[in-house]
Amino acid sequence: MATQFEAPEKLSRSKTEAAFRTIGEVAEQLDLPQHVLRFWEKKFHQVRPVKRNGGRRYYRGEDIALLAEIRALLHEQGYTIKGVQKLLREGGLAKAVRARGKPSPAGAPPAPPAKPASDQRQIGIPFDLLNDMGSLKQALKSCLKELEGIHADIMARQNR
Repeated sequence: MATQFEAPEKLSRSKTEAAFRTIGEVAEQLDLPQHVLRFWEKKFHQVRPVKRNGGRRYYRGEDIALLAEIRALLHEQGYTIKGVQKLLREGGLAKAVRARGKPSPAGAPPAPPAKPASDQRQIGIPFDLLNDMGSLKQALKSCLKELEGIHADIMARQNR
């Protein structure tokens, strides 16, 4: 005879892959506390469970897949929250999956060949990205100087 405590477990097993999951089910599936999932919702705007009256959260399959990638990047790969935010902001789930070295989801471009672990250190942001960001910073500075010059010319013409 089934008790009231066994019913939710049976329901979660009988759900289809497309069914919504509660925060408790997702937390159990990902082996995370529920408060971590709520915190990640605030830090990663891509995670958007459906909220019903009373604030109850229901997660879609794509939400769970994204949360699994975030968990792996943070807990297994050593990324910081800011590093994962940057990955998601620049390329979404496909880039996060590639950063983990897994095959890309259907429809995503193929992953570039992985670098040997000896020359790749992941402390939030891989070092090659930092170099690229330095180059971009210099390019932006030169653009800013050029725009300031154009602005000064416009202001001078208006004052004539």
